[in-house]
Amino acid sequence: MTQHSRDTPQFYLTAPSPCPYLPGRHERKVFTHLVGDKAGDLNDLLTHGGFRRSQSIAYRPACDQCRACVSVRVIANEFRPSRNFRKILARNADIVGEQRSPVPTSEQYSVFRAYLDHRHRHGGMADMTVLDYAMMVEDSHVETRIIEYRKRGIDSGITGRGEGLVAVALSDVLSDGLSMVYSFFEPSEEGRSLGTFMILDHITRARRLGLPYVYLGYWIEGSRKMDYKGRFLPQQRLAPSGWLRIDASGEMPTEPQD
Repeated sequence: MTQHSRDTPQFYLTAPSPCPYLPGRHERKVFTHLVGDKAGDLNDLLTHGGFRRSQSIAYRPACDQCRACVSVRVIANEFRPSRNFRKILARNADIVGEQRSPVPTSEQYSVFRAYLDHRHRHGGMADMTVLDYAMMVEDSHVETRIIEYRKRGIDSGITGRGEGLVAVALSDVLSDGLSMVYSFFEPSEEGRSLGTFMILDHITRARRLGLPYVYLGYWIEGSRKMDYKGRFLPQQRLAPSGWLRIDASGEMPTEPQD
């Protein structure tokens, strides 16, 4: 391999496959590898351009005649939780989040396996083994963290740790925000709305770190799996002209945001 090929990202296009979000459609993706000393800088650059990370791969939809997948990022400092969001925060007031290095554990995999079996038993990740999960967590050449969410225990005020793992978020730290790579939770705690709670927690964490955005991946209008991301306002959505702001009113400006 030449020095040029190591330092210059090479992009590839996948073959068409059935779309997992919109029935009757097919998807294609353009992707590249995130490896080497410059992987973090490249991940930053590509995320700003609408890419997502999966292990050491950065990818973006490249579908023929479909632009339904829209990258979204929440404007952390301006976000104000709605009445429903405040209820979810109150419902999870007994949850403690602890940020850790990206090291997989059997406890995490137990929750991950239960989550897949309950929510995505027919999805593309349904057959993931404990080794596959370990690769999902460890195969990263960028700054990545795991946040474990546990119920508050007697000693939590002293140790900062909770008892009983209920949810996990795998997130990247970018130059301008946190990017939520993947999250999952214990199905028996479904009534807590833990998926929403983890996003709200990441918005708070981004503020504390002085980071302006929380990247949520792709918002897909009309998809039950992805439409929820449009509720976290104000946010920016990536259009051909750049990042466009969406306020609570739903109005979109004509000029891109910096």
